[in-house]
Formats: sequence, C-alpha cells, structure tokens
Amino acid sequence: MIDHERDLASVKAATDLLLAAAASWDNAAAAQPSRLPGWTRGHVLAHIARNADALVNVLQGRPMYADAATRDADIERDAARPLAVQLADVRESGDGFQAAGAEPADWSRTVELRNGVTDSASRIPFRRWVEVALHHVDLGVGYELEDLPGEFVRREIDFLAERFTGNATVPPTRIVAAEGTGTWTTGSAEGAEGAEVTVTGPAAELLGWLAGRRDGAALKTEGGPLPALPPL
Repeated sequence: MIDHERDLASVKAATDLLLAAAASWDNAAAAQPSRLPGWTRGHVLAHIARNADALVNVLQGRPMYADAATRDADIERDAARPLAVQLADVRESGDGFQAAGAEPADWSRTVELRNGVTDSASRIPFRRWVEVALHHVDLGVGYELEDLPGEFVRREIDFLAERFTGNATVPPTRIVAAEGTGTWTTGSAEGAEGAEVTVTGPAAELLGWLAGRRDGAALKTEGGPLPALPPL
C-alpha cells in the first residue's frame, strides 16, 4: 500500500538535499548546461518549481497546466533568473506542495495529470519525489543515480516497467537487478513476435536506461539486443 505521508517526507528530504547542493553555486553556475539537451541548470530549477505548482493544481482538482505552450513558456521565462530567486522559488513552491499534501483529502480518488493521464492521488507525492530526485541528477553536480535511495530506485523501475508494458514497439523484456533486489517484465505481451530479451545490470543502471538518462552500455542482454525505448 502506498504511504503518501511517508512519500511527502521523502519529497521534503530530496528537496532539501537539492537546495543544499545548489547553495554553493553562483549565477554563472546556474547558467551552465544541464544534462538535459537544450536546458541550463536554471531551466531545470524553473521546471522543478513550476512542477510543484502544477501538482498542487492536480491535488486540488484543477488542470495541471493551462496548456503545453504555457508550461514551456513559464520554464523559459524563469530559467535565467538570479540563483537566489531560483532557489527561493524551489523552496517556496515545494512548501506549497507540502501544504497541499497536508490537507484532509480522499487519497484513493483518481486525479488527472497532463494529456489526459490519470492516477491515484496517493501516487502524486511519489511522482513529485521522482521529479525532484531525477532532476537533481540532471543538474550534473555530482549527485548520481547511484546516490538515490534503494527504495526510490525499485519503485521507479516498477513504474517505468509498467509504463512500457504492452507497448508494441518494445519486445517482451525481462529486467533483472544484479543485486537481487528485483525482477520485472515489460514490453509487448508474451507470445508477441520476437523472443523475450533479458536485461541484467545494477539497479541504478537499469533505472538510467528506463528513464532515458543512460544508454544502457553497462547492461548485459540475452536473447536479443537492448530494446530501444520510446521517449517518456
């Protein structure tokens, strides 16, 4: 069972960790490229802040974003702000998300995210944790996938494996964590054209491949080449 209160605490800890890492930067460091193509670190910080606002909208029954163009324009608008302004925004928007999460609510209800995607309200705190933690890695400041909590890594692999399940462009795939911490199946259904591919490697490398953060070169495959995954 999902413990949304525990996940909210994990979001707070992840946000504090990111803010502490960025506190030593200057404005020039914030303007440096991130690991995300076309985005500076300032773009990543702006996205983290605006995502908090968007998930408050989700929890309170409003559209996540007005539209895709507005979402992108807001990030672009905020990306070049001074570092102090960026960090204050990440902190304050994060506090707003925590406050929304503390409101009495039916956490079993279904909520709507972007593009008509729906989910249980109870999973929204974990979705926010993913945004903060993975984008901390995307900043390229020494925090890596290997530094993420083991629980987080397992749960995000669960989510991504589920996301690609049934996708006809992905062959039947068995995913095995080398540490013995989990085995997952994803891709097209059993019996679909093509033999099952087994992908084995460290959990952090598996997450990097599934989340589009690494090319999978560190992974071992049996039964076929490493499947090409559609963009998230």
